[in-house]
Amino acid sequence: MAVQELKIGSIQVKIFPTKEELGLAAAQHAAEVIAKLAPESVNILFATGTSQFPLVEGLKKQDIDWQRVHGFHLDEYKGISPDHPASFRLWLRERIDQQFHPAAFNYIQGDAPDIEAECQRYAALLKENPIDVGFIGIGENGHIAFNDPPVADFQDKQLVKVVELDEACRKQQLGEGWFPTLDDVPREAVTLTIPAIMSCKTIISVVPEARKAQAVRDALLGPIEHACPASILRTHPGVTLYLDQESASLFLRDFEK
Repeated sequence: MAVQELKIGSIQVKIFPTKEELGLAAAQHAAEVIAKLAPESVNILFATGTSQFPLVEGLKKQDIDWQRVHGFHLDEYKGISPDHPASFRLWLRERIDQQFHPAAFNYIQGDAPDIEAECQRYAALLKENPIDVGFIGIGENGHIAFNDPPVADFQDKQLVKVVELDEACRKQQLGEGWFPTLDDVPREAVTLTIPAIMSCKTIISVVPEARKAQAVRDALLGPIEHACPASILRTHPGVTLYLDQESASLFLRDFEK
């Protein structure tokens, strides 16, 4: 059970004692949304990274008809192979595709020989398959997907594009243990843009851990601006943000002043 529930802008904020409880609650929410949707198919957009582990564990405990689910991929490093230990394709294949066996999973081919053509291919897929549920994390620098502050564009005309990763984002990937050194972290990635993310009908944002506390505080209480791309989520009518005590700590301190 949530310790506290608040509404900031359009965001429903739910705070839990632990990341395990947070993940279970977010998964239950997802199962309820999926159950209410039309019986044919449900399009779900998956975030990756260590912050999403509690959600995956929670999904294992839900009664979801995964044969109705078509999975989509939020972002991928440019030039990385699908079997690289840090590949998000590998993350999704092992933790979602092979675990739950959805009807289909549509991957971004980050090592495609023509990366611009790959962006266009994936954008066309998104247009043909509007996303029902988006699992969206928030990065330590406030990014959503790989829309870091220097490249975030709330009015982007593209749905998928190649971006340069800023140093804070690359250090986060190193700190999470995906790469041996900072030099090994790719400098570019393919990402869904902010308008693509905002087109999701429902967004379930799972953001645990103290290292995300500043980004959470800025997303909820700071200006809605590119300096914290996640702040734009306050304008979406269907976002629920799941926090634990650690990630909520700075937000609560300033909110309660």
